[in-house]
Amino acid sequence: MYVCSCFGITEEQVREHAAAGACTPRQIASASKAGTDCGSCVRRIQGILGRGECPRRTALDRGEPPLTAQPTPAPAASSAVAA
Repeated sequence: MYVCSCFGITEEQVREHAAAGACTPRQIASASKAGTDCGSCVRRIQGILGRGECPRRTALDRGEPPLTAQPTPAPAASSAVAA
């Protein structure tokens, strides 16, 4: 079934992009252009994505920063001794 008539994007294609890590309508749009023309399919895309398993969303739920390219380095140990 077509989700985006403007670009001919199917529900299956949206699900494939979601399985590859696209967790939001904006990320689906970046991957497929769906939702970038008339916008009438955005709610349908949101419905397909739902609140399912998503690596990015799971990281955010754990309190990790949204765009971590590298892990945050641990603070250096202090050499000062408390008196």
